Amino acid sequence: MNFKSVDEILTFAIGKEQEAADFYTDLAEKMDKKHMKTIFLDFAEEEKRHKAKLEAVTEGKVLLKSEEKVVDLKIGDHLIEVESKPNLTFQEALIVAIKSETNAYTLYKSLAVATDDAGLKETFLGLAQEEAKHKLRFEVEYDDYVYQEN
Repeated sequence: MNFKSVDEILTFAIGKEQEAADFYTDLAEKMDKKHMKTIFLDFAEEEKRHKAKLEAVTEGKVLLKSEEKVVDLKIGDHLIEVESKPNLTFQEALIVAIKSETNAYTLYKSLAVATDDAGLKETFLGLAQEEAKHKLRFEVEYDDYVYQEN
């Protein structure tokens, strides 16, 4: 990633948050059970809130502070990639979501390194921690649902 300005970094990150919101909305539409739909729609809303926070940063308003480190269950480290397709099972959807959140975490850590702006660095580290929380929530759901079913 080569960015020429803070604005380019923010524009890129805002686009990624919109992609994530669209991704979770799409996953929700593929779920048969209401509980499953609700989980993914909630995450779509969370990603929209991330986008709004980044947009506020572009207006000079809000900077997120990074929170304390989130526990990583590392369940996602041992799961094979699953293609997002129609008629995903809940287990497959959780795997796709875990992998997506892992990628988002990595992206924000990389963006934090890419900027010299201390406030923006803190914002990206804060978003990285939020993505780590999302991954943890999906891993807990995976553990509760998948491991209990088998």
